[in-house]
Amino acid sequence: MNAPVDTALLEDLARAAAREGITKTVVGAVITEGDGKVLLLHRTADDYLGGLWELPSGGVDGGETLLQALHREVQEETGLRVTEVGDYLGHFDYLSRSGKPTRQFNFTATATATATGTAVTLTEHDAHQWADRSQQDQVSSAVRTVLDTWRGRRAA
Repeated sequence: MNAPVDTALLEDLARAAAREGITKTVVGAVITEGDGKVLLLHRTADDYLGGLWELPSGGVDGGETLLQALHREVQEETGLRVTEVGDYLGHFDYLSRSGKPTRQFNFTATATATATGTAVTLTEHDAHQWADRSQQDQVSSAVRTVLDTWRGRRAA
């Protein structure tokens, strides 16, 4: 993992999103386990984009920085605690359930279990997996691009 994400970069990303009409921001985490496995979460069938496998991710609350949101969302969705945020892996845009232009900023992250145990604990999803390379193709094309960027940096 490279040096922590620069604060100036984070501020530039937020300003660019606002200039481009983005009204909702989301953060996503590429959390890995040995041998290139990535943590993926499965959306429940009755949820927006139900049935999709995705990265741990979630909305940035008012007054929260991107990194604060990343720490909070990973813990809320998985029970894991982010111990380090590494590379910025890019973003993608989509419309939220309510039709808001949304931008998801994606980062590498290292996470560990909280004091409650070692397993992933789901609160909003119905399944998780530590996906190997072949299983990582179950995600959207936007997340595939993020994972391709992560793999490219890993190989460099």
